Amino acid sequence: MSNKIVHDTMILTAFTLVLGLLLGIVYGITKEPIERVTYEKTQAAYKNVFSDADSFEAYEGFDKDAANSLVADAGYKDELSDVQVAKDASGTALGYVITVTAKDASQASITFSVGIREDGTVNGYSITDIAETPGLGMKAQEESFYSQFEGKAVDSFSVVKSAPAADNEIESISGATITSAAMANGVNACIVYFQNELAGGAN
Repeated sequence: MSNKIVHDTMILTAFTLVLGLLLGIVYGITKEPIERVTYEKTQAAYKNVFSDADSFEAYEGFDKDAANSLVADAGYKDELSDVQVAKDASGTALGYVITVTAKDASQASITFSVGIREDGTVNGYSITDIAETPGLGMKAQEESFYSQFEGKAVDSFSVVKSAPAADNEIESISGATITSAAMANGVNACIVYFQNELAGGAN
């Protein structure tokens, strides 16, 4: 019996080692393509909210923990994960692209990038990860909804169920008020960070 146990243990150990080696090889093969796709996806999102920018550079002053503490103190559950400085061909800063994850959506978290110009005008947002209900929350990706945020310089956005009566009002997606509010809150979190940390220009 003891010999069988040793034999079975050796087989199991060998199998585990081979499996581990194969997984390592697969990871090595797929790691670079995945990173490239992720990079291209984020760059496309940056460009969507800053079409006149020539390049994007990481904002050196970004402290993730401090940023999210600031956002939480302002009453938002959203999480900021990255800040890029949008620059023109001469290297002059045009504004910022802030990546945020909205935690209060209907189905799952939504990650998107928000463009804010130096004067505080919101250029709009570009979604990089969403899993809302098709035909409802997924409409947050449609121009009829996201265009409402574009070209607005406000302290915060609020969601309404009827036609907006002010610049800061966003008409909700029919049947998807929770998703609509999540998008507005995410943009608001970015505005809070901009007003407290970025207004006045990049250092």
